[in-house]
Amino acid sequence: MYKDIRNIAIIAHVDHGKTTLVDQMLKQSGTFRENEDVAERVMDSGDLEREKGITISSKNTAIKWGETKINIVDTPGHADFGGEVERILKMVNGVIILVDAAEGPLPQTKFVLRKSLQLGYEPIVVINKIDRKDARPDEVLNEIFDLFVMLDATNDQLDFPIIYAEGINGIAKYELEDDNEDLVPLFDTIIEQIPEPEQDTDAPFKMLVSSIDWNDYVGRIGIGRVEQGTIKQGQQIALLDSDGNLKEKAKATKLFTFNGLKREPVEEAEAGDIFALAGYGKVDIGDTLTAASDMTAIEYPDIDQPTMAMFFRVNDSPFAGLEGDYVTSNQLKDRLMREDRINVSIEVTQTDNPDIYKVSGRGELQLAILIETMRREGYEFSVSRPEVLYKEIDGQRHEPYEEVVVDVHQDYSNRVIDNLQQRKGIMTSMTQEGDNNRLVFKVPSRGLIGFRSEMLTETRGTGIMHQQFDCYEPYAGDIRGRNSGTLVALEKGEVTSYSLEGLQDRGTFLVSPGERVYEGQVVGINNRSDDLVVNVVKKKNLTNHRETQSKDDVKIDPAKDMSLEQCIEFIDNDELLEVTPQSLRIRKKYLDFNERKKAKKQKEFA
Repeated sequence: MYKDIRNIAIIAHVDHGKTTLVDQMLKQSGTFRENEDVAERVMDSGDLEREKGITISSKNTAIKWGETKINIVDTPGHADFGGEVERILKMVNGVIILVDAAEGPLPQTKFVLRKSLQLGYEPIVVINKIDRKDARPDEVLNEIFDLFVMLDATNDQLDFPIIYAEGINGIAKYELEDDNEDLVPLFDTIIEQIPEPEQDTDAPFKMLVSSIDWNDYVGRIGIGRVEQGTIKQGQQIALLDSDGNLKEKAKATKLFTFNGLKREPVEEAEAGDIFALAGYGKVDIGDTLTAASDMTAIEYPDIDQPTMAMFFRVNDSPFAGLEGDYVTSNQLKDRLMREDRINVSIEVTQTDNPDIYKVSGRGELQLAILIETMRREGYEFSVSRPEVLYKEIDGQRHEPYEEVVVDVHQDYSNRVIDNLQQRKGIMTSMTQEGDNNRLVFKVPSRGLIGFRSEMLTETRGTGIMHQQFDCYEPYAGDIRGRNSGTLVALEKGEVTSYSLEGLQDRGTFLVSPGERVYEGQVVGINNRSDDLVVNVVKKKNLTNHRETQSKDDVKIDPAKDMSLEQCIEFIDNDELLEVTPQSLRIRKKYLDFNERKKAKKQKEFA
């Protein structure tokens, strides 16, 4: 047991170097053996996290520096995972705000910093990536100070310590001119500036559950900081929900502490440290584990509730079962329910159809991450277009609104403003910062479906967008949908060069010669707003003089390759996205043309 403990969270905007810095902290603290082979960005354990370069779920680790144990939480930086950041802050006693020396504080930095200051933390500011060619650390420091002032920081909070760092090289400095070559200044600043947690071991045991994990052997695992008292393995403890209602009483079957990247079993846990505990099948984030002698819950802030949903269903296309390992309804249900157990911001509910499940989440990216994770695990299924979750308030339908902040060059401001206004957005402020404008809008959540990709196109990839749930307000009316129609395959078969050549003037194709398609599959984007059924498997009639078709004689534009996120944004209400480990196919819900016509008429007369 360590008596000298520090609990910190490292928080920042996406791609400012949080996880890379933690890598170096683990290495320089002696957590790894000298000859141990350690991957880069070791805290991002998932393949998706490594590929996208973002942290999706928070990670716990601990290092020893001298006689002090430092518990570190590496948190997500993307807005869709803001719920992770918010709840993790309740587990720590201080924060490191990490800011890129070139980009400066970005919208997500503001979101996270506001939460930290409201909790009374006095952050350590780390200006990272000072080795970048375009680094401007002095200007960034001024921007950080202005941000603190704008967020009503106290005088003590404004007197923040500053560390300059090259996270990738494991270097931290008190001043830019220092020639230091390690992270000692950062470690020393953490010990000096972050307060020790209160360690009242004589009071009755009490712990707030801030994170949930799952283990096939011990079930649900609650993770959090022990607020007071001591707990021993086998001790009977009460589990209370956030309102103080008793959920269950059970024995703590397993206790774990964090050491480096490992979770080590221990016999007891004391106040101040971060621990994991098993034995409670109903434990959820925000619950309180407490001794029976003090049945009161710890106050916990509300987490952003899901505002968007997609319907996951068993794949029933003509290619069903050809590419996936897990294709049945029961396999899909088990996987989604497992996600529901460990992910606080995902909700899974069964519909009237046993093959369809409603999955609610915080945003498009969060749902896309789940879809991509499942397809990589070997699952095959289809999903519907995202839809927002409405509420009935005083007899009137209300919908979720988001606060949207867009940082954009002033040359592109009007395009972004026009786009958001067409989506029922209302601009609340516009400020100029150099050549950039910061636009703040209030927009219905459904109006943001597909906006991110349009915004990046309109701003030539330079626009930066941040969004967070604001409130529920009355329904804003109809919002324009997709402008373009689709090209739909007439029959099943193999795509030919001859057929595509003759249809090129109709639109942009999503398939290439040689690909297998089926009736009702969307094979292209129509230049017009309606859907057009086309024959993409038609072969050229051969003569005695021409016995083969030469692909070299045919000039065809390359097929448009859409990512999972782009597919999700593109599909319309009458379409599905077929997801397999090998393919992404957009298709109509009703594959038969006559069935589609019938369904459309029924909808018109409904």
